[in-house]
Amino acid sequence: MVKYIFVTGGVLSSVGKGILTSSIGKMLQARSLKPTVVKIDPYVNIDAGTMNPYMHGEVFVTDDGGEADLDLGWYERFLDLSLKQDNNLTTGTIYRSVIEKERHGDFLGRCVQIVPHVTNEIKNRIKYAGRSVNADIVLVEVGGTVGDIEGLPFLEAIRQMRVEEGYENTLYVHVALVPILDVTNEMKTKPLQHSVNELRRIGIQPDIIVARSPQMIDAETLRKIALFGTIPESSVFCSYNAETVYQVPLLLDKQGMGDFICQRLGFKCDTKDFGSWQTFVDAMLHPEHEVNIALVGKYAGLTDSYVSMTEALRHGGAACKTKVNISYLEAEKFEREPNCVKELQNFDGVFVPYGFGPRGTEGKIAATKYSRENNLPFLGICYGFQLAVIEFARNVAGLTDANSSEINPDTPYPVIDLMPEQRGIEIKGATMRLGTHKILLEKNSLAYQLFGQQEIHERHRHRFEVNLDYIDVLKQHGLQFTGKSSDGLRMETIELPDKYFYFASQFHGEFKSRPGRPSPEYFGFISACINKKLGKPKPFPNNNSSFQ
Repeated sequence: MVKYIFVTGGVLSSVGKGILTSSIGKMLQARSLKPTVVKIDPYVNIDAGTMNPYMHGEVFVTDDGGEADLDLGWYERFLDLSLKQDNNLTTGTIYRSVIEKERHGDFLGRCVQIVPHVTNEIKNRIKYAGRSVNADIVLVEVGGTVGDIEGLPFLEAIRQMRVEEGYENTLYVHVALVPILDVTNEMKTKPLQHSVNELRRIGIQPDIIVARSPQMIDAETLRKIALFGTIPESSVFCSYNAETVYQVPLLLDKQGMGDFICQRLGFKCDTKDFGSWQTFVDAMLHPEHEVNIALVGKYAGLTDSYVSMTEALRHGGAACKTKVNISYLEAEKFEREPNCVKELQNFDGVFVPYGFGPRGTEGKIAATKYSRENNLPFLGICYGFQLAVIEFARNVAGLTDANSSEINPDTPYPVIDLMPEQRGIEIKGATMRLGTHKILLEKNSLAYQLFGQQEIHERHRHRFEVNLDYIDVLKQHGLQFTGKSSDGLRMETIELPDKYFYFASQFHGEFKSRPGRPSPEYFGFISACINKKLGKPKPFPNNNSSFQ
């Protein structure tokens, strides 16, 4: 029988529920159990696809084209899973489904209500997530904070699941902030107590309480949390600040959390194996080298806007035994103060990420030009790929004022243009080119050296692409298109073989990057950065392409 673990959070959002949920899954995996994960986002949006990254961080893309919450990225990285869009529930998806059923007549004339119709839909979605992959355990993270009005139907649904599935098959984990006052250096449990009381008022008594604190809680704090939370002291754990988030499952397991969960749910787990995970963490904690990367973006004010990219760079660093220091630079700064682009000489590599719209694009283009002209290792992703094509068209191919029709519809040289099938589309949600698509790489290319095979499958999220009308002139001036879609009509990778490392992709390699198995393009970029810093020959010397 499938068992369920429900993770809720209190005091404030972004308290660490996603990392805690991922860590619980990792502890279960280490004991040879098979978890899957569902993220509940109480916002009314159908999905995260139409939200600005400043609103909710990056949009994570699944293999099947779902535009999901960034926590699905953490689940995939920690557990090496390929989740689907059904693993992310929102108020919008639930209510849309219920309303469609009502319009179809499925409720036989009944008055449709939050209880039981909405809560039943939530429960059915959660149960399906476990059945569809034959999981031992379904981890359910309820987003937001206990007490938020929009989260109440979801909390009611998981309350009902205790009654329906049984005590032995359900477990409630509540995580809340335990701050430390600067003046007295005293740990304060009162916010957590109020959070637990609010959860109880809703009808849920937590089985486990996790204190989120800057440092490990002391014995007195633990005792107070257990007393006021009405649970044994053995059910209280602490998720404290670590050097890397990948340590968290190891730290919690050392406190006994993994064993406690297995005993509570009736699993007989006599052995556990963190071998490869521990090896990766050790590589993160004990690097032999260090590189400084300039991430030139338009959402640099919120680092969660680039969380998958940041982690992919770190995965590549761990594989190279290298600490990766990332500076998040606002692209608009290079537009206001053009000479500031020279600051990039202080970095070992330049990374230009995704983005939408005109704001900051000229700053990104300036950074791309500087890295090309000064032979700094360069990696561009999605919008970074498109802007690299624009920069090359303007400054090498002689197409002055070349641009994307997204940025300037009247550009005389639209080297980046809207995909034909996107024309006439008015609905913005879930209408981009999304999910995993096949890509063919030219054998004598940097792309092939990085990925080690001619056919790859990577995730996408874009509406615009390289305009085929300008391929010949760009190639004549030295830009090489070494990856294409399976029909040959979409350009997927570009490179400049005469540079130490210059590579960009239309796809998002970061979404498939894993600890111990980094995305090849990110690994190649970090390898080049450290090799160039050490004065070594370029690490991928044979990219002499003749791709036609």
